[in-house]
Amino acid sequence: MLALSRKKGEALMINNDIEITVLEIKGEQVKIGISAPKEVPVYRKEVYIQIQEANKEASSNVAGIEQLAGLFSK
Repeated sequence: MLALSRKKGEALMINNDIEITVLEIKGEQVKIGISAPKEVPVYRKEVYIQIQEANKEASSNVAGIEQLAGLFSK
């Protein structure tokens, strides 16, 4: 993990097209702005984890769907 210090108004670049800017600092809370191309998904980590878990659950149900389809083909 790369750890950087930034002040309000300062930014960092990821690759050539993603910019992360520190917008505001209030106590222990930091507000950041992310500028990225529309095709680059940006999620809060807790939302990303929920999406991954839902995808994993959905993909594990594929076997059940195939078995169900097998019942109708007989």
